[in-house]
Amino acid sequence: MKNIPLKVFIDTEFTSLIDPQLISIGLVAETGEEAYFEVPFDRTICSEFVRDVVIPLLIQDQITQISSDLLRNNVVQWLKLVKATGQNVEICFDHEYDWKLFSSVVGDVSWIKPRNIDYELSLLLLEDFYATNNLAEHFALNDARANAFAFRERKAIG
Repeated sequence: MKNIPLKVFIDTEFTSLIDPQLISIGLVAETGEEAYFEVPFDRTICSEFVRDVVIPLLIQDQITQISSDLLRNNVVQWLKLVKATGQNVEICFDHEYDWKLFSSVVGDVSWIKPRNIDYELSLLLLEDFYATNNLAEHFALNDARANAFAFRERKAIG
């Protein structure tokens, strides 16, 4: 049987578009499991947008906040828990910064592969997801959930 990878939709929030530093990461497996982590960050390097929009949405409690040193282990262990034995994981993201920040945390893991799904997201479904669920954008877990909801895999023609 062909190894069909598990799709895991991710989103990150970060300090700014110039020298982005990770603030939070949300992960949603296509099977429904979710994980969310926040890491300590320097507020003084955050853009005005991040200070005004992203930071107020953060949870910043003892459950979600984790040291940067422990983040890699927690993300990899969560991925191992949600995937089947021997199954690869396809990390689905809609922006290159998400993949760059994710891969800087996790490093090179042979069973994790990137997939940019930006052109496989229905904008109407994204809008509907936020409106129907009354959720704010720019909170990493909400955005990962929205991407999982709005993803429509493009079929090869021919």
